Amino acid sequence: MNLVSKDSAWPAMPIILLLALIFSLSGCGRERVDQNQLERIQERGVLRVGTMMSPVNYYYGADNLETGFEFELAANLANQLGVELEMSTSYELRDLWRKLEYGDIDFVAAGIDVTEPRLEWLKFTPAYHNVEQKLVFRQGAQNRPRNWDDVTGTIRVVAGSSHEEHLRELSKTYPHLQWTSTHLYDADEILEHVIQGKYDYTIADSHHLDIKRRAFPNLSIAFTTRDSVPIAWAFRGGHDDSLYAAAVEYIGRQHEGGEIAQLIDRYFGHVANFNFVDTRAFIAATEQVLPNYLDYFQEYSGDLDWRLLAAVSYQESHWNPRARSVTGVRGLMMLTLPTAQDMGVNSRLDPQQAIRGGAEYLRRLHQRLPDRITEPDRTWLALAAYNVGLGHLEDARIITQRQGGNPDYWIDVRERLPLLRQKQFYRTTRFGFARGDEPVKYVENIRRYFDTLVWLDEQGRLPVSDTDYANITQPAERAEEQ
Repeated sequence: MNLVSKDSAWPAMPIILLLALIFSLSGCGRERVDQNQLERIQERGVLRVGTMMSPVNYYYGADNLETGFEFELAANLANQLGVELEMSTSYELRDLWRKLEYGDIDFVAAGIDVTEPRLEWLKFTPAYHNVEQKLVFRQGAQNRPRNWDDVTGTIRVVAGSSHEEHLRELSKTYPHLQWTSTHLYDADEILEHVIQGKYDYTIADSHHLDIKRRAFPNLSIAFTTRDSVPIAWAFRGGHDDSLYAAAVEYIGRQHEGGEIAQLIDRYFGHVANFNFVDTRAFIAATEQVLPNYLDYFQEYSGDLDWRLLAAVSYQESHWNPRARSVTGVRGLMMLTLPTAQDMGVNSRLDPQQAIRGGAEYLRRLHQRLPDRITEPDRTWLALAAYNVGLGHLEDARIITQRQGGNPDYWIDVRERLPLLRQKQFYRTTRFGFARGDEPVKYVENIRRYFDTLVWLDEQGRLPVSDTDYANITQPAERAEEQ
Protein backbone atom coordinates (compact mmCIF):
# COMPACT_ATOMS: atom_id res chain seq x y z
CA MET A 1 0.00 0.00 0.00
CA ASN A 2 1.36 3.44 -1.00
CA LEU A 3 1.58 6.19 1.58
CA VAL A 4 0.87 8.92 -0.97
CA SER A 5 -1.45 9.33 -3.91
CA LYS A 6 -0.44 8.44 -7.42
CA ASP A 7 -0.20 12.18 -8.27
CA SER A 8 2.44 12.85 -5.60
CA ALA A 9 6.03 13.46 -6.57
CA TRP A 10 7.16 11.48 -3.52
CA PRO A 11 8.07 7.88 -4.30
CA ALA A 12 6.42 5.06 -2.41
CA MET A 13 8.11 4.40 0.92
CA PRO A 14 7.39 2.06 3.80
CA ILE A 15 5.93 3.97 6.72
CA ILE A 16 8.58 2.81 9.15
CA LEU A 17 11.36 4.26 6.97
CA LEU A 18 9.53 7.57 6.56
CA LEU A 19 9.01 7.91 10.29
CA ALA A 20 12.67 7.11 10.90
CA LEU A 21 13.69 9.82 8.43
CA ILE A 22 11.41 12.40 10.09
CA PHE A 23 12.76 11.61 13.56
CA SER A 24 16.32 11.72 12.25
CA LEU A 25 15.87 15.16 10.68
CA SER A 26 14.17 16.58 13.75
CA GLY A 27 16.95 15.19 15.94
CA CYS A 28 19.58 16.94 13.80
CA GLY A 29 17.68 20.19 14.16
CA ARG A 30 17.59 19.84 17.93
CA GLU A 31 21.37 19.34 18.02
CA ARG A 32 21.94 22.55 16.09
CA VAL A 33 19.54 24.50 18.28
CA ASP A 34 21.08 23.07 21.43
CA GLN A 35 24.64 24.06 20.48
CA ASN A 36 26.05 26.90 22.54
CA GLN A 37 27.64 29.95 20.94
CA LEU A 38 31.20 28.71 21.25
CA GLU A 39 30.34 25.37 19.63
CA ARG A 40 28.59 27.13 16.74
CA ILE A 41 31.66 29.33 16.16
CA GLN A 42 33.98 26.34 16.15
CA GLU A 43 31.65 24.47 13.79
CA ARG A 44 31.58 27.31 11.25
CA GLY A 45 35.32 27.94 11.76
CA VAL A 46 35.05 31.74 11.97
CA LEU A 47 35.01 34.20 14.87
CA ARG A 48 33.13 37.35 13.81
CA VAL A 49 34.21 40.47 15.68
CA GLY A 50 32.66 43.90 15.30
CA THR A 51 34.90 46.96 15.32
CA MET A 52 35.34 50.47 14.01
CA MET A 53 38.28 51.54 11.88
CA SER A 54 40.66 53.86 13.73
CA PRO A 55 44.34 54.11 14.63
CA VAL A 56 43.61 52.47 17.99
CA ASN A 57 41.29 49.67 16.86
CA TYR A 58 41.70 48.30 13.37
CA TYR A 59 43.14 49.52 10.09
CA TYR A 60 45.08 48.40 7.03
CA GLY A 61 48.79 48.98 7.41
CA ALA A 62 51.76 48.28 5.17
CA ASP A 63 50.99 46.12 2.12
CA ASN A 64 47.27 46.41 2.98
CA LEU A 65 47.66 43.98 5.88
CA GLU A 66 45.16 44.09 8.74
CA THR A 67 46.59 45.54 11.93
CA GLY A 68 45.63 47.47 15.05
CA PHE A 69 45.46 46.82 18.78
CA GLU A 70 41.98 45.27 18.75
CA PHE A 71 42.78 43.21 15.67
CA GLU A 72 45.87 41.63 17.23
CA LEU A 73 44.13 40.93 20.53
CA ALA A 74 41.14 39.31 18.79
CA ALA A 75 43.37 37.39 16.35
CA ASN A 76 45.17 35.71 19.25
CA LEU A 77 41.81 34.60 20.70
CA ALA A 78 40.69 33.21 17.34
CA ASN A 79 43.96 31.34 17.03
CA GLN A 80 43.51 29.77 20.46
CA LEU A 81 39.95 28.74 19.55
CA GLY A 82 41.26 27.18 16.34
CA VAL A 83 39.15 29.36 14.02
CA GLU A 84 39.66 32.16 11.51
CA LEU A 85 39.06 35.81 12.44
CA GLU A 86 36.64 37.99 10.50
CA MET A 87 36.58 41.67 11.42
CA SER A 88 33.24 43.31 10.65
CA THR A 89 33.61 47.08 10.45
CA SER A 90 30.92 49.65 11.17
CA TYR A 91 30.99 53.42 10.87
CA GLU A 92 28.55 54.08 13.70
CA LEU A 93 28.26 52.70 17.21
CA ARG A 94 24.54 52.08 16.79
CA ASP A 95 25.30 49.84 13.80
CA LEU A 96 27.71 47.81 15.95
CA TRP A 97 25.04 47.35 18.62
CA ARG A 98 22.50 46.32 15.98
CA LYS A 99 24.88 43.69 14.59
CA LEU A 100 25.50 42.38 18.09
CA GLU A 101 21.78 42.21 18.90
CA TYR A 102 20.92 40.32 15.71
CA GLY A 103 23.83 37.92 16.03
CA ASP A 104 25.70 39.18 12.97
CA ILE A 105 28.82 39.46 15.13
CA ASP A 106 29.94 37.50 18.17
CA PHE A 107 31.21 40.45 20.22
CA VAL A 108 32.41 44.04 19.89
CA ALA A 109 36.09 44.99 20.11
CA ALA A 110 36.29 48.69 19.37
CA GLY A 111 37.89 50.39 22.36
CA ILE A 112 34.54 50.36 24.16
CA ASP A 113 34.40 52.13 27.52
CA VAL A 114 32.68 50.29 30.35
CA THR A 115 29.91 52.55 31.68
CA GLU A 116 26.98 52.05 34.04
CA PRO A 117 24.29 52.51 31.33
CA ARG A 118 25.99 49.94 29.12
CA LEU A 119 26.26 47.43 31.94
CA GLU A 120 22.47 47.31 32.03
CA TRP A 121 22.31 45.48 28.69
CA LEU A 122 25.85 44.33 27.86
CA LYS A 123 28.38 41.98 29.41
CA PHE A 124 32.01 43.10 29.49
CA THR A 125 35.21 41.15 29.85
CA PRO A 126 37.71 42.29 32.46
CA ALA A 127 39.37 45.49 31.29
CA TYR A 128 42.42 44.99 29.11
CA HIS A 129 43.36 48.67 29.14
CA ASN A 130 42.55 51.80 31.16
CA VAL A 131 42.51 55.27 29.64
CA GLU A 132 41.77 58.83 30.65
CA GLN A 133 39.28 61.05 28.88
CA LYS A 134 40.40 64.57 28.04
CA LEU A 135 38.67 67.77 27.02
CA VAL A 136 40.55 68.87 23.89
CA PHE A 137 40.81 72.22 22.10
CA ARG A 138 43.01 73.87 19.49
CA GLN A 139 46.01 75.62 20.98
CA GLY A 140 45.88 79.37 20.49
CA ALA A 141 42.19 79.42 19.60
CA GLN A 142 41.13 80.38 23.12
CA ASN A 143 42.23 80.45 26.72
CA ARG A 144 42.65 77.07 28.31
CA PRO A 145 39.72 76.22 30.62
CA ARG A 146 40.71 74.67 33.94
CA ASN A 147 37.36 73.11 34.80
CA TRP A 148 33.81 72.81 33.51
CA ASP A 149 32.86 76.23 34.87
CA ASP A 150 35.37 77.83 32.50
CA VAL A 151 34.14 76.05 29.37
CA THR A 152 32.47 78.29 26.81
CA GLY A 153 31.80 77.38 23.21
CA THR A 154 30.52 74.18 21.63
CA ILE A 155 31.61 70.65 22.45
CA ARG A 156 31.19 68.03 19.70
CA VAL A 157 31.23 64.26 20.35
CA VAL A 158 30.22 61.02 18.65
CA ALA A 159 26.58 60.07 19.13
CA GLY A 160 26.11 57.00 21.30
CA SER A 161 29.60 57.25 22.76
CA SER A 162 30.48 57.22 26.44
CA HIS A 163 31.50 60.86 25.93
CA GLU A 164 27.90 61.69 25.08
CA GLU A 165 26.70 59.78 28.14
CA HIS A 166 29.14 61.75 30.28
CA LEU A 167 28.05 65.13 28.87
CA ARG A 168 24.40 64.28 29.39
CA GLU A 169 25.11 63.61 33.05
CA LEU A 170 27.36 66.67 33.42
CA SER A 171 24.67 68.95 32.02
CA LYS A 172 22.62 68.36 35.14
CA THR A 173 25.35 70.05 37.18
CA TYR A 174 26.60 72.47 34.50
CA PRO A 175 23.51 73.57 32.54
CA HIS A 176 25.54 76.21 30.67
CA LEU A 177 27.42 73.56 28.67
CA GLN A 178 26.74 73.68 24.94
CA TRP A 179 27.29 70.35 23.22
CA THR A 180 26.10 68.35 20.24
CA SER A 181 26.59 64.79 19.05
CA THR A 182 26.74 63.33 15.57
CA HIS A 183 26.50 60.01 13.77
CA LEU A 184 28.12 61.47 10.65
CA TYR A 185 31.73 61.64 11.90
CA ASP A 186 33.93 59.42 14.01
CA ALA A 187 36.17 60.52 16.89
CA ASP A 188 39.20 60.86 14.61
CA GLU A 189 37.37 63.22 12.25
CA ILE A 190 35.98 65.30 15.10
CA LEU A 191 39.52 65.86 16.40
CA GLU A 192 40.43 67.20 12.97
CA HIS A 193 37.34 69.43 13.03
CA VAL A 194 38.61 70.96 16.27
CA ILE A 195 41.95 71.66 14.57
CA GLN A 196 40.08 73.27 11.67
CA GLY A 197 38.12 75.49 14.06
CA LYS A 198 34.71 74.00 13.23
CA TYR A 199 34.11 73.20 16.90
CA ASP A 200 35.67 74.52 20.07
CA TYR A 201 36.10 71.27 21.98
CA THR A 202 35.74 67.53 21.92
CA ILE A 203 36.35 64.76 24.43
CA ALA A 204 38.95 62.16 23.48
CA ASP A 205 40.33 58.99 25.02
CA SER A 206 43.97 59.51 25.99
CA HIS A 207 45.48 56.72 23.84
CA HIS A 208 43.64 57.98 20.75
CA LEU A 209 44.66 61.57 21.45
CA ASP A 210 48.31 60.60 22.00
CA ILE A 211 48.47 59.06 18.53
CA LYS A 212 46.64 61.95 16.87
CA ARG A 213 48.93 64.59 18.38
CA ARG A 214 51.92 63.08 16.57
CA ALA A 215 50.45 64.57 13.39
CA PHE A 216 48.45 67.44 14.92
CA PRO A 217 50.51 68.91 17.78
CA ASN A 218 48.13 71.87 18.14
CA LEU A 219 45.59 69.60 19.80
CA SER A 220 45.79 70.73 23.41
CA ILE A 221 44.41 69.27 26.62
CA ALA A 222 42.23 71.50 28.79
CA PHE A 223 41.80 69.02 31.63
CA THR A 224 41.02 65.39 32.37
CA THR A 225 37.28 64.72 32.44
CA ARG A 226 37.40 61.10 33.65
CA ASP A 227 40.25 59.08 35.19
CA SER A 228 41.07 55.41 34.69
CA VAL A 229 38.23 54.47 32.33
CA PRO A 230 38.22 50.69 31.69
CA ILE A 231 38.25 49.44 28.09
CA ALA A 232 36.86 45.97 27.41
CA TRP A 233 35.14 43.68 24.90
CA ALA A 234 31.34 43.87 24.87
CA PHE A 235 29.03 40.85 24.61
CA ARG A 236 25.29 40.56 24.22
CA GLY A 237 23.40 39.81 27.42
CA GLY A 238 21.69 36.46 27.85
CA HIS A 239 22.14 33.01 29.31
CA ASP A 240 24.69 31.64 26.83
CA ASP A 241 28.06 32.48 28.40
CA SER A 242 30.17 29.95 26.50
CA LEU A 243 32.11 32.41 24.31
CA TYR A 244 32.02 35.09 26.99
CA ALA A 245 33.60 32.73 29.53
CA ALA A 246 36.28 31.74 27.03
CA ALA A 247 37.04 35.43 26.38
CA VAL A 248 37.21 36.23 30.11
CA GLU A 249 39.64 33.36 30.64
CA TYR A 250 41.68 34.44 27.60
CA ILE A 251 42.00 38.06 28.80
CA GLY A 252 43.13 36.80 32.21
CA ARG A 253 45.83 34.60 30.67
CA GLN A 254 46.99 37.45 28.43
CA HIS A 255 47.38 39.68 31.47
CA GLU A 256 49.25 37.03 33.44
CA GLY A 257 51.61 36.21 30.59
CA GLY A 258 52.41 39.87 29.88
CA GLU A 259 51.11 39.73 26.31
CA ILE A 260 48.60 42.55 26.86
CA ALA A 261 51.25 44.78 28.43
CA GLN A 262 53.47 44.13 25.44
CA LEU A 263 50.64 44.89 23.01
CA ILE A 264 49.78 48.13 24.81
CA ASP A 265 53.43 49.16 24.67
CA ARG A 266 53.64 48.34 20.97
CA TYR A 267 50.76 50.61 20.04
CA PHE A 268 50.61 53.24 22.77
CA GLY A 269 53.66 53.03 25.04
CA HIS A 270 55.85 55.39 23.04
CA VAL A 271 53.32 58.15 22.32
CA ALA A 272 52.23 59.06 25.85
CA ASN A 273 55.11 61.51 26.42
CA PHE A 274 54.22 64.41 24.15
CA ASN A 275 56.46 67.37 23.40
CA PHE A 276 54.73 70.14 21.49
CA VAL A 277 57.88 71.99 20.39
CA ASP A 278 59.69 68.83 19.28
CA THR A 279 56.69 67.52 17.34
CA ARG A 280 56.17 70.79 15.49
CA ALA A 281 59.87 71.02 14.69
CA PHE A 282 59.87 67.48 13.33
CA ILE A 283 56.86 68.06 11.08
CA ALA A 284 58.47 71.26 9.77
CA ALA A 285 61.69 69.34 9.08
CA THR A 286 59.80 66.75 7.04
CA GLU A 287 58.68 69.57 4.77
CA GLN A 288 61.87 71.61 4.59
CA VAL A 289 64.82 69.25 5.15
CA LEU A 290 63.78 65.65 4.50
CA PRO A 291 63.43 66.15 0.71
CA ASN A 292 67.20 66.76 0.54
CA TYR A 293 67.93 63.18 1.64
CA LEU A 294 64.75 61.28 0.80
CA ASP A 295 66.28 59.47 -2.17
CA TYR A 296 69.16 58.15 -0.07
CA PHE A 297 66.91 56.86 2.70
CA GLN A 298 64.83 55.02 0.14
CA GLU A 299 67.83 53.73 -1.82
CA TYR A 300 69.83 52.33 1.10
CA SER A 301 67.07 51.12 3.42
CA GLY A 302 67.05 47.67 1.83
CA ASP A 303 64.85 45.38 3.92
CA LEU A 304 64.47 48.13 6.54
CA ASP A 305 61.59 50.57 6.28
CA TRP A 306 63.05 53.78 4.83
CA ARG A 307 60.84 55.78 7.17
CA LEU A 308 62.43 54.04 10.14
CA LEU A 309 65.89 54.84 8.78
CA ALA A 310 64.87 58.48 8.34
CA ALA A 311 63.52 58.53 11.91
CA VAL A 312 66.84 57.19 13.22
CA SER A 313 68.70 59.89 11.33
CA TYR A 314 66.47 62.63 12.70
CA GLN A 315 66.96 61.39 16.25
CA GLU A 316 70.72 61.26 15.69
CA SER A 317 71.33 64.54 13.87
CA HIS A 318 68.01 66.31 13.16
CA TRP A 319 68.99 65.69 9.53
CA ASN A 320 72.04 67.93 9.89
CA PRO A 321 74.88 66.44 7.78
CA ARG A 322 77.49 68.38 9.79
CA ALA A 323 76.24 67.31 13.21
CA ARG A 324 78.85 66.25 15.74
CA SER A 325 78.89 65.33 19.42
CA VAL A 326 81.49 65.57 22.17
CA THR A 327 81.97 61.80 21.93
CA GLY A 328 83.25 62.06 18.36
CA VAL A 329 80.29 60.75 16.39
CA ARG A 330 79.48 62.73 13.26
CA GLY A 331 77.16 63.18 10.31
CA LEU A 332 73.56 62.42 9.46
CA MET A 333 73.73 58.99 11.13
CA MET A 334 76.22 60.04 13.85
CA LEU A 335 78.67 57.21 13.21
CA THR A 336 81.85 56.70 15.22
CA LEU A 337 85.04 56.73 13.16
CA PRO A 338 85.70 52.97 13.68
CA THR A 339 82.12 52.10 12.72
CA ALA A 340 82.33 54.30 9.64
CA GLN A 341 85.53 52.57 8.57
CA ASP A 342 83.95 49.14 9.10
CA MET A 343 81.00 50.18 6.92
CA GLY A 344 83.26 51.51 4.16
CA VAL A 345 82.41 55.17 4.80
CA ASN A 346 85.24 57.50 3.80
CA SER A 347 83.51 60.71 4.86
CA ARG A 348 80.88 60.79 7.58
CA LEU A 349 79.94 64.29 6.43
CA ASP A 350 78.89 63.06 3.01
CA PRO A 351 75.10 62.49 3.26
CA GLN A 352 75.02 59.62 0.82
CA GLN A 353 77.87 57.73 2.47
CA ALA A 354 76.56 58.42 5.97
CA ILE A 355 73.08 57.10 5.22
CA ARG A 356 74.47 54.04 3.44
CA GLY A 357 76.81 53.32 6.35
CA GLY A 358 74.17 53.90 9.02
CA ALA A 359 71.69 51.65 7.24
CA GLU A 360 74.24 48.86 6.94
CA TYR A 361 75.25 49.16 10.58
CA LEU A 362 71.64 49.02 11.79
CA ARG A 363 71.00 46.05 9.51
CA ARG A 364 73.97 44.15 10.97
CA LEU A 365 72.83 44.82 14.54
CA HIS A 366 69.37 43.59 13.60
CA GLN A 367 70.83 40.39 12.13
CA ARG A 368 73.12 39.69 15.09
CA LEU A 369 70.29 39.43 17.58
CA PRO A 370 69.13 35.88 18.42
CA ASP A 371 66.84 34.39 15.76
CA ARG A 372 64.08 33.70 18.29
CA ILE A 373 63.42 37.43 18.85
CA THR A 374 60.40 38.45 16.80
CA GLU A 375 59.18 41.78 15.48
CA PRO A 376 58.69 44.48 16.48
CA ASP A 377 60.86 43.75 19.54
CA ARG A 378 63.76 42.80 17.28
CA THR A 379 63.79 46.25 15.70
CA TRP A 380 63.44 48.12 19.00
CA LEU A 381 66.34 46.13 20.51
CA ALA A 382 68.48 46.74 17.42
CA LEU A 383 67.81 50.48 17.75
CA ALA A 384 68.87 50.38 21.39
CA ALA A 385 72.09 48.63 20.33
CA TYR A 386 72.69 51.37 17.72
CA ASN A 387 72.68 53.86 20.59
CA VAL A 388 74.33 52.04 23.50
CA GLY A 389 76.19 49.22 21.77
CA LEU A 390 75.38 45.54 21.35
CA GLY A 391 77.50 44.58 24.36
CA HIS A 392 75.63 46.82 26.79
CA LEU A 393 72.33 45.69 25.32
CA GLU A 394 73.31 42.08 25.97
CA ASP A 395 74.23 43.02 29.56
CA ALA A 396 70.75 44.48 30.03
CA ARG A 397 69.17 41.35 28.54
CA ILE A 398 71.11 39.20 31.02
CA ILE A 399 69.94 41.37 33.93
CA THR A 400 66.39 41.07 32.58
CA GLN A 401 66.61 37.30 32.59
CA ARG A 402 68.10 37.25 36.11
CA GLN A 403 65.15 39.26 37.37
CA GLY A 404 62.55 36.99 35.79
CA GLY A 405 61.76 39.16 32.78
CA ASN A 406 61.80 38.13 29.15
CA PRO A 407 65.11 39.20 27.53
CA ASP A 408 63.48 39.02 24.10
CA TYR A 409 60.77 41.59 24.94
CA TRP A 410 61.65 45.26 24.54
CA ILE A 411 59.18 46.20 27.26
CA ASP A 412 61.12 44.06 29.78
CA VAL A 413 64.63 45.02 28.64
CA ARG A 414 63.66 48.69 28.56
CA GLU A 415 62.87 48.49 32.26
CA ARG A 416 66.38 47.14 33.07
CA LEU A 417 68.56 49.24 30.78
CA PRO A 418 68.74 52.15 33.28
CA LEU A 419 70.16 49.70 35.85
CA LEU A 420 73.45 49.80 33.91
CA ARG A 421 74.05 53.13 35.66
CA GLN A 422 74.02 51.46 39.08
CA LYS A 423 77.20 49.88 40.44
CA GLN A 424 75.44 46.96 42.10
CA PHE A 425 74.26 45.88 38.63
CA TYR A 426 76.95 46.95 36.17
CA ARG A 427 79.80 45.44 38.21
CA THR A 428 78.32 42.00 37.47
CA THR A 429 78.19 42.59 33.71
CA ARG A 430 80.78 42.07 31.02
CA PHE A 431 80.79 45.58 29.58
CA GLY A 432 80.22 47.54 32.80
CA PHE A 433 78.77 51.01 33.22
CA ALA A 434 76.52 52.55 30.58
CA ARG A 435 74.06 55.45 30.49
CA GLY A 436 71.23 52.96 30.07
CA ASP A 437 68.45 55.50 30.36
CA GLU A 438 69.56 57.10 27.08
CA PRO A 439 68.71 54.18 24.74
CA VAL A 440 65.26 54.02 26.35
CA LYS A 441 64.54 57.64 25.39
CA TYR A 442 66.31 57.11 22.08
CA VAL A 443 64.08 54.22 20.98
CA GLU A 444 60.87 55.88 22.14
CA ASN A 445 61.71 59.06 20.22
CA ILE A 446 62.44 57.12 17.05
CA ARG A 447 59.19 55.22 17.35
CA ARG A 448 57.29 58.51 17.60
CA TYR A 449 59.09 60.00 14.61
CA PHE A 450 58.50 56.81 12.65
CA ASP A 451 54.77 56.85 13.45
CA THR A 452 54.51 60.45 12.28
CA LEU A 453 56.37 59.70 9.04
CA VAL A 454 54.13 56.71 8.34
CA TRP A 455 51.02 58.82 8.89
CA LEU A 456 52.29 61.69 6.75
CA ASP A 457 53.30 59.25 4.02
CA GLU A 458 49.93 57.47 4.03
CA GLN A 459 48.17 60.84 3.83
CA GLY A 460 50.34 61.92 0.90
CA ARG A 461 51.74 64.80 2.94
CA LEU A 462 55.44 64.03 2.49
CA PRO A 463 57.07 66.25 -0.14
CA VAL A 464 59.00 64.81 -3.08
CA SER A 465 62.76 64.51 -2.90
CA ASP A 466 65.09 67.29 -3.93
CA THR A 467 67.66 65.26 -5.85
CA ASP A 468 69.66 68.22 -7.12
CA TYR A 469 70.26 69.52 -3.61
CA ALA A 470 71.10 66.12 -2.21
CA ASN A 471 73.75 65.50 -4.84
CA ILE A 472 75.67 68.66 -4.03
CA THR A 473 79.06 67.88 -2.49
CA GLN A 474 80.34 70.44 -0.04
CA PRO A 475 84.17 70.58 -0.19
CA ALA A 476 84.51 72.33 3.14
CA GLU A 477 82.72 69.47 4.88
CA ARG A 478 84.90 66.83 3.22
CA ALA A 479 88.04 68.67 4.26
CA GLU A 480 86.84 68.90 7.83
CA GLU A 481 86.12 65.15 7.95
CA GLN A 482 89.61 64.27 6.72
